[in-house]
Amino acid sequence: MSTALPLWFEIGSLSILVLILIADLLLILKRPHVPGMKEASLWVGFYVALALVFAALMFIISDAEHGGQFLAGWLTEYSLSIDNLFVFVLIMGRFKVPKLYQQEVLMVGIIIALICRGAFILAGSYIIEMFVGVFYLFGAFLLYTAFKQAFGKEDEDDEDSALVRFIKRRAHMVDEYDGNRLRTTIDGKRYFTPMLLVFIAIGTTDVMFALDSIPAIFGITSSPFIVFAANLFALMGLRQLYFLLGGLLDHLAYLKYGIAAILAFIGVKLILHAMHETWFPGVPEIGTWMSLGFIVAAMAVATVVSLVAMRRRGEHVHFGQVEHEAHGPAPHEPGAEPGERP
Repeated sequence: MSTALPLWFEIGSLSILVLILIADLLLILKRPHVPGMKEASLWVGFYVALALVFAALMFIISDAEHGGQFLAGWLTEYSLSIDNLFVFVLIMGRFKVPKLYQQEVLMVGIIIALICRGAFILAGSYIIEMFVGVFYLFGAFLLYTAFKQAFGKEDEDDEDSALVRFIKRRAHMVDEYDGNRLRTTIDGKRYFTPMLLVFIAIGTTDVMFALDSIPAIFGITSSPFIVFAANLFALMGLRQLYFLLGGLLDHLAYLKYGIAAILAFIGVKLILHAMHETWFPGVPEIGTWMSLGFIVAAMAVATVVSLVAMRRRGEHVHFGQVEHEAHGPAPHEPGAEPGERP
């Protein structure tokens, strides 16, 4: 029988995590810089270790089911967040964000993502409580998203969104950045800097990714606390992961298939759950530990296959940067100057 998580643990742990997030943000604002590989590795390791400690506490305070649900949910959100990074890299390159301020942009993007996902979590938990049949819709949506992820055409990344184009037409803007400021003064007149467009592009991207990630994790657990905690842990390490992976992101060609497999698996899990809870109670459900095993296996296989494919192309990874054998550095790695990416 599942033991409920005590209220003091939920409130206390979320309070501590939010304080860590605020401290992280203040550190960036006080000392904007480009983190080295050692710093990025240490931060990623810290957040991963923190997530594992949190899972262990759930095992001790509650039971293995809650701990397993958190681990499966965290790994799912972490893998989907890697997909976020691909888009963040493209946005940084398209708007030529100075490397010194990329950390701050990423942190603002993470905060926007948390707000968006928090709103979707509240809405999703309410809808699920009122109408369990919504899992049919969630499952179908994830199957469609998985198909689009694996076989859909790549978006035209050099095209701005409709909202960005509207802001460009309506707002008084300059083409140059003024540090990390949203507005600057030229000849006594106030103008917006491109930083405004960067934040808008990141924010709209976060909304779209929340549409995928929230139904996915609700396929693993129905606890709003675990859903939000898993999202929080996944997003907390995202900024450092951006700098740690470096040019490797563009070259892990099979990661998208691993993510698509996870989305499809959870889509099927949601539909089976909906069938079990509605008209077909005899339909078996997929358990938490089977879900956790599939998620780990899908990401491990996708990563290994991608690395093997890189080696066959003569590419080698050194501290997050990709080098081509006898051809020098890759032409569009995130370590390059802003604007050199496609």
